[in-house]
Amino acid sequence: MKIKGMEPKVFKAMLHFIYTDALPQEEKDGDDGDGVEMARGLLAAAHRYKLERLKLMCEEALCRRIDVDTVAGILVAAKEHRCQALKAACVEFMARPGCMKATCLPLLVELLVKQLI
Repeated sequence: MKIKGMEPKVFKAMLHFIYTDALPQEEKDGDDGDGVEMARGLLAAAHRYKLERLKLMCEEALCRRIDVDTVAGILVAAKEHRCQALKAACVEFMARPGCMKATCLPLLVELLVKQLI
């Protein structure tokens, strides 16, 4: 069975949540780029299927993974899925002195203009 717009591993993780009310262990422990992508995929699925508890858990997981490499993508996901707390965490991260180097500012502005406006 294929579900349009959802990776099989995200679907499997969503089913795990539905049956156990918990995230899969690898999602809880992971902190690499794949973990961010999985959390973003689960956030989209939770928003799509109105799984509010899963949505909150994904927001928390993404808040813990915000860094210079992930903040722009996470901010876009926060906007797409109406996650105000996650959006605020991204903005707070970007406002910290020294977190955003001047060299990545033009790229961030370009991404934000394309995705948020």
